[in-house]
Amino acid sequence: MDSPTTSPALDLAPASSSSEEQFSYIADRSATRLAREQQVGRRPGTLTIREGSLKPRLFLLSYDEQHYEEQEYSKYDELLTQFRARPELRHWIDVRGYNDLPLLERIVQDFELHPLQMEDVLNDHQRAKVDMFGDDRLFMVSRMTEFTTLLEIDDDQLSLFTGPNYVLTFQDDYHDCLEPVRQRIRSGFSQIKRKPSLYLAYAITDVVLDHYYPTMAAIGDYIEKLENRILEDRPDRRVLNRILRVKKDIIRFRQLVFPEREKIAEILRQPDEVVSAEMKMYFRDCYDHAIQALELAESYRESVSSLVDLFMSNQSNRMNEVMKVLTIISSIFIPLSFVAGVYGMNFSREQPDGDINHLNMPELYAPWGYVGVLALMGLMVIGQLYYFYRKGWLTNR
Repeated sequence: MDSPTTSPALDLAPASSSSEEQFSYIADRSATRLAREQQVGRRPGTLTIREGSLKPRLFLLSYDEQHYEEQEYSKYDELLTQFRARPELRHWIDVRGYNDLPLLERIVQDFELHPLQMEDVLNDHQRAKVDMFGDDRLFMVSRMTEFTTLLEIDDDQLSLFTGPNYVLTFQDDYHDCLEPVRQRIRSGFSQIKRKPSLYLAYAITDVVLDHYYPTMAAIGDYIEKLENRILEDRPDRRVLNRILRVKKDIIRFRQLVFPEREKIAEILRQPDEVVSAEMKMYFRDCYDHAIQALELAESYRESVSSLVDLFMSNQSNRMNEVMKVLTIISSIFIPLSFVAGVYGMNFSREQPDGDINHLNMPELYAPWGYVGVLALMGLMVIGQLYYFYRKGWLTNR
């Protein structure tokens, strides 16, 4: 996952049917992935590689207060030899990509990992969580997020194991949001180089949480654009669809952050022998960040709900404008229809015996009767328009 440094360019132009179908497929992909990959009755701890996984890339970053070494290894044996040869250093072993089952099985044996934990690593749809194994080792799962230009939240799993002098991380992509941590280690004045290896686990968790804010900022920018679209233009139903999609993304984001908060709370409950009081102070800062991210998600969810109300109000106002125009037109033609109906009645002026009934439409034989009736109808229209104008019905007053 690339690190989201700026808000993505979000197109508000009407979407074609092909793009609508593409988004529908992407939105359904995450929902169906878990059900598709589950194998009923499979033995717990069975390691399976998901189809399409990337070939593993192995990185070793070794450091202490005076030294720093970073290298990518093509062979696991070379990495393991270098790791074991420098026990006085602290190490960050970073495995990116899962498509090598024998390699992963060797890592499980060499670092004494539990098969159930490695199974959670490979089935990378896990909630954020923390497990304790051994006497002082932790297994943590985090979710890295990004708001993409396809108007969806993309999230990847980051799995992390802590040891006496190392941190072991797994992820299924070559790109991540952890480059700031690497830059801090490369610098000569980082606390990471002076603190125990658990501090590196904290720094990684902190960066993952910090990248929740660009994700929410991108969503916030898009919400603002949607609001401007509703207020300035005449939005169609596609805008409403986008609003509902963003609302769905915010709910999904909240579902990602909430377990993260619970994970950090569980770390804070660990005994001091596992997580020292000093480290708990740092993780307590992460807990505050998770709370802030949740509050921000709640705020955006309320904003999106307000957008739905604003859209419906806008549609109602447009309907009222249409009904006002139709009502004015009907009001003009109702009296005209009345006059035309009166003069459309077939009452004969001459009676059968030859007498003249002077009350039966004498205007029919007036030389200016037709013109007079048209003039009367025109005056009625002008009078009505003037009355409507004075009342403000023809304007927005």
